[in-house]
Amino acid sequence: MALEEDGVEKQRKRLLYQSRHRGTKESDLFLGAFADTYLPNFSPTDLAEYESILAEDDDTLFDWIYGRVKPTRDGTVMRLLLAFRFRP
Repeated sequence: MALEEDGVEKQRKRLLYQSRHRGTKESDLFLGAFADTYLPNFSPTDLAEYESILAEDDDTLFDWIYGRVKPTRDGTVMRLLLAFRFRP
């Protein structure tokens, strides 16, 4: 059980890093704030969904977030991401 928890915590830390270091300031700020808010409480299933979302390129993600294009995926984490409002 402890090994499984260690794996989840490593995944959580990796996803937090990936959220904060996307390559553009806009992405880093938005996804970093989202991860700070939600990652601590994500289940392993949620973490897997978020990881697959982060595999998308930033242009695609922001087309979805800004409502320019309908997302090609749906799920709990995707709905949270679309509803998230960044407040600096």
